[in-house]
Amino acid sequence: MLPGRRPLPPSEALGDLAPHGTTIIAMTYSGGVLLAGDRRATMGNLIAQRDIRKVFPADTYSAIAFAGTAGIGLELMRLFRVELEHYEKIEGTSLSLPAKANRLAAMVRDNLGAAIQGLAVVPLFTGYDPDAADPATAGRIYSYDVTGGPYEERDFHAVGSGSLFAKSALKKRYSRDVDADGAVRLAVEALYDAAEDDTATGGPDLARSIFPIVALVDAEGFRELPEEDVAGVVRSVVEERMQHPGG
Repeated sequence: MLPGRRPLPPSEALGDLAPHGTTIIAMTYSGGVLLAGDRRATMGNLIAQRDIRKVFPADTYSAIAFAGTAGIGLELMRLFRVELEHYEKIEGTSLSLPAKANRLAAMVRDNLGAAIQGLAVVPLFTGYDPDAADPATAGRIYSYDVTGGPYEERDFHAVGSGSLFAKSALKKRYSRDVDADGAVRLAVEALYDAAEDDTATGGPDLARSIFPIVALVDAEGFRELPEEDVAGVVRSVVEERMQHPGG
């Protein structure tokens, strides 16, 4: 069903012909896992969309986000969610978290032909593992390469053109005992730092009231933070950076 099964031009690079989503961040915190993304999509040197959504619920206890070609990424998100829902309805139970991660790996691998043409998509998959021995460390993060290779990450990870700067920010500020509120603050600060050095990552757009999407997954399930809550954190970070631009 994915574009990998569709005929494509043999060699022409198509990367700049479609909008691309950029920086997404995942981070574990005590009792759960956070997933966040900026809102910008670019097409070459142009801003294609200022308020694109890159973070989605996958099912009750997992979330997914993408960086890369926006159209294929959005299709991948929809198909993955449908597959999880279909399995649960047919089998009467949900897949384990590692099984969900492996299924997503196969779907990314199916897109390899399009990725070679420059239409690559790399997701971040996060979830709460109800089978974990310690609920405090039940948050899981899975990253992927364009061939579908799944990798379980520890503590935090970022994907997209601004990921280098976001991970550098998290490397200095993250601690394993961070709580949910602290993780939200760290994610907003990391996206702010990424936007400062990567033109493809959207920074806080206070004039248009466009803020990052931030989602949490814990024992209570998936929940996306209300926009007004994220806006409050963003304004606090911006005010602090006006006093200390270096962070």
